[in-house]
Amino acid sequence: MMLTTTIVVLLVLLAISIPVAAVMFILALILDWQFAAPPLTAALPNQLWNTSTSFILVAIPLFIMIGEILLRSGIANKVYESLDSWLSWMPGGLMHANIGTATMFSATSGSSVATSATVGTIALPQGVRLGYDDRFFAGSIAAGGTLGILIPPSINLIIYGFLAQTSIPQLFLAGIIPGLGLALIFMLIILVMCWWRPAWGGTRRSSDMGTRMRNLVHLVPVLILFAFIVGSIYGGWATPTEAAAVGTIAAIALAWNAGGLSWRMMGAALEGTMRTTAMIMLILLAANFLNFVLASVGLTDQLLTYIDSLDLTRLQTLMAIILFYIVLGFFVETLSLMIVTIPIVAPLMVELGYDPVWFGILLIVLIEMALITPPIGLNLYVVQSVRKRGSLTDVMVGAIPFVIAMFGMVILLVLFPQIALFIPQLASG
Repeated sequence: MMLTTTIVVLLVLLAISIPVAAVMFILALILDWQFAAPPLTAALPNQLWNTSTSFILVAIPLFIMIGEILLRSGIANKVYESLDSWLSWMPGGLMHANIGTATMFSATSGSSVATSATVGTIALPQGVRLGYDDRFFAGSIAAGGTLGILIPPSINLIIYGFLAQTSIPQLFLAGIIPGLGLALIFMLIILVMCWWRPAWGGTRRSSDMGTRMRNLVHLVPVLILFAFIVGSIYGGWATPTEAAAVGTIAAIALAWNAGGLSWRMMGAALEGTMRTTAMIMLILLAANFLNFVLASVGLTDQLLTYIDSLDLTRLQTLMAIILFYIVLGFFVETLSLMIVTIPIVAPLMVELGYDPVWFGILLIVLIEMALITPPIGLNLYVVQSVRKRGSLTDVMVGAIPFVIAMFGMVILLVLFPQIALFIPQLASG
């Protein structure tokens, strides 16, 4: 009865387009009213305070701020121009620069939306001018943007670590090989598709070696920023939150050095940061209270008991959970999907003997897929909003080859867990 009520109420509220944070608060209040003996709302102030004052979550607005500064100061544009000069000679040309820029931007921003918006703003006008296939070009930007939540630092990995009580530095290390591997697979897909359909690749250009070498200097700020953030964490000098603060200061200094620092730019960056942070934190506050209610009324235990009663093997349970995330990814916004499910699913995975760090990376790849699958795929909407022409269906179709690539990465992670665990084990050993 309780499980049925929860599922029905959740689906109905989402179907009538109530904001996700409000859905979770309403669901928590209904479950409290129907199934709790003492009123759990008495614990609401304490739950909200504990979540909103968590030290690790301070990293979220700081990493968002870094991405805003890089975009608005012009540093991201220069990175794109540099990678364009190095990569555009290959079949697919500018699309390789899309993936390369998304990869580098991901190493400083931590946000998929920021990465997609940044690369899309820079690349889409050039794609039209040079005659690239509109659908495939837009799909490459949407897919490249997903790397923002896998390559460290990642806001989604911070949220997973917070909810699953798992080491965030270990998660950051675990995301490096899968993230870079996925970027290379994306580039390989572009090569193959543009070799098969040369017209998709637009006008191929090549730059002389002198131009390429001069443009390398534009990559230095991002590499310095990445070294500041990651180096301070793994050098033992800073926690992820402190590293985000160091990275924000470094980003401001780099913007000043690039001539892009101004009061107007910083005001716009702060406004963008506050908007995104407010959305994320409201969802986190609602989800934390909902998770508290679910545990208090016994629904979490009921669900775990039900899964145990199915008598599935360890691998069958994993396959069922992968399918569960793929299906829900079509219909539920990714951040909400993570926040609602992780407190239930992560302990089950640990109980079955799976490494929580490995499962975190597997989950993030599944979330990446959800970012570019209709009808809720957020990156699809971000790219279309920047694109301002054609239909959303074009972006969806263009993203299909990259969705297949992500599913391939899921299979590789299941078959070869060391893809994610090699660097964390090397660092701790």
